[in-house]
Amino acid sequence: MNDIASYDLAIVGCGPVGALAANLAAAAGLRVLVIDRELAPHPMPRAVHLDHEMMRLFQTAGLAETIAPAMRETQGHLHVGADHGVIRYMGTAGRPRPFGWANDYFFYQPELEQLLRDGLARFDSVTQMLGVELDGFAQDDEGVTLQLRRDGDAVPVRADWVIACDGARSTVRRTLGIALDDLDFEEPWLVVDAEVDGPVRFPDLWGVPDAAELQQLSVMMCDPARPATIVPGRGAIRRWEFMLLPGENDAEMMQPESVARLLAPYLDGVPHRVLRATTYRFHGLIAERWREGRIFLAGDAAHQTPPFFGQGMCHGMRDVANLVWKLALVRQGAADAALLDTYQPERDPHVRQVVAAAVEAGRYICELDPDRAAARDHAMRERAKTAATGTAADLIPAYRAGAVAADTAGAGERFVQPRVGGVLLDTVTGQGWRLFAADAAAADTARAALGELPVATVDVAAIADDGTLARWLADRAARFVLVRPDAYVFGTAAHDVDALIADLHAALHPAMAA
Repeated sequence: MNDIASYDLAIVGCGPVGALAANLAAAAGLRVLVIDRELAPHPMPRAVHLDHEMMRLFQTAGLAETIAPAMRETQGHLHVGADHGVIRYMGTAGRPRPFGWANDYFFYQPELEQLLRDGLARFDSVTQMLGVELDGFAQDDEGVTLQLRRDGDAVPVRADWVIACDGARSTVRRTLGIALDDLDFEEPWLVVDAEVDGPVRFPDLWGVPDAAELQQLSVMMCDPARPATIVPGRGAIRRWEFMLLPGENDAEMMQPESVARLLAPYLDGVPHRVLRATTYRFHGLIAERWREGRIFLAGDAAHQTPPFFGQGMCHGMRDVANLVWKLALVRQGAADAALLDTYQPERDPHVRQVVAAAVEAGRYICELDPDRAAARDHAMRERAKTAATGTAADLIPAYRAGAVAADTAGAGERFVQPRVGGVLLDTVTGQGWRLFAADAAAADTARAALGELPVATVDVAAIADDGTLARWLADRAARFVLVRPDAYVFGTAAHDVDALIADLHAALHPAMAA
C-alpha cells in the first residue's frame, strides 16, 4: 500500500456538507482527500435555509466573515390555515440571540458551495480530486482503499477513514447494503425558483405580521386547495414549493404555462424570471446504520427529511461537525477509537426527533380535506393560546447519550455564544475543549483538575459579556461547564469538577474506564 497516496480522511462528495467537513477536518489538522464526480458546484439551488448553528460552524471553520455577506437573514416561519389566518408562528423578530447569530438564514446554494470549496485553498493538507468517479472500495483493519477513475484511468487511494457525503442516492450506502428506515412520508411537490424584481404579493391574510415582516418569513400556506410554501432567498431570488394534487402529472406541472398559473397569485404584474421548476418527492428516511467499519454516512446519505422546517442540510452539517473532532482526537492519539462509536448514538436520535416533527408538520400541511383542515386550524389556534411560541431551532434536542456526562444538568445542550466586547465568544476563547468556571477561584480549581489535558479554562467572571454565561450557569445550579469542540455541552458540575474531568477521561478512553 506504500505506492499509493494516503490520507487521514477521504470525503466522498463535495456538496455543502462534504465541503464543510473538509474545512473542519483540515482546520483540526487532518490530511484530507475530497472526491466529487462533478468539477463545479451544482448550478441550481437545492437547499435554501440554514440556522444559527451552521453559521457558528462556519465561524469554527474560519469562514463566517466570508459567508455571512452571502446570507439573507430572516425572522422565522409562518403557517397559514385554510381560512388564510395564522395557525402557527415560529418567529424571532425582537428576540435575543443567545447563540450569537440570527435564527434563520436563506442562501443561494451554488454560491455557498463555491465559498466552502474556495475555503479549502487555505490548507496545504487538502487534496481535491474533482471530476472523478468512485468505482469501488475495500476496507481492512488499517484503513480503506478507494478505487477512483479519472479521465478513464484507474486511481487507487488510501484513507484511514471515509465520510460518505454523496447524497440521497449514495453510492457508498448502496454498496454497503445499508437499508433506510422509512418513516412513512412521501409527497410530490413542484419546486420553483425565480428572480423577482419587487415584493411578493400574498392573498388576503389575517393575524399576520406587517407586510414588510411578511417578506422576511418563510410562509407555509396550509390550504387544502393547494398547500404551498413561499421562501425568501438570497438577493432577488425567491422559492415556491407547490404540493402536487392527486392525478397531477409531474411533467405537465413543470411546463411553463402550469408554473405561470401557480405563480400568478403571488407575482401577477411583478417582473420575474423563473430559474427552474422541477418536482421532488419529500421523504422521511433514516439509514439503519451510519457506520460500517471505517466508513461513515453523513448528510442525505444518512437521512432525508421533509423540508418543512428547513433542517435537511443543517442535519448533515451537524453530522460532520460531530464526527470530525472525534476523528481528529483519535488520529492524535488523544482518544480511543471507541469514541467513534458515539457518532450514531448521538446523531440518530437527534435527527429522528426533528424528522418526526417535520413529518408531523407535513401531515397537517398536506391535508387536502376542507373539513379536516378547518378542524386542524381550530385545534392549532387553541393550542397556541397556551403553548410557548418556539422557533424551528427549538426543535433541536440535547444529546442524551454518547460523549456527554448525561447525568449532569445541561449535558448535551448547545452552548450559548454571547458577544464579548462586540466579538463572539468562540472567537475570544478559541473553539476546542473549554471548561468555563464561574469565577477566579473556580477557574484555579479547574486548572488544577485538568492537569495536562488540552482544555482551555475560562473565568466567566472575567468575561465582559452581557451576563449570558453567568445566567446559563445559575439556571443549571452549576459552577463549571465543559464544552466540546462542536459547541455542545459535555457536562456540568456544581462543586465536584474532578468528577466531571473523570467523566471526560471515561468518554475519551472507555476501555481504560471499563
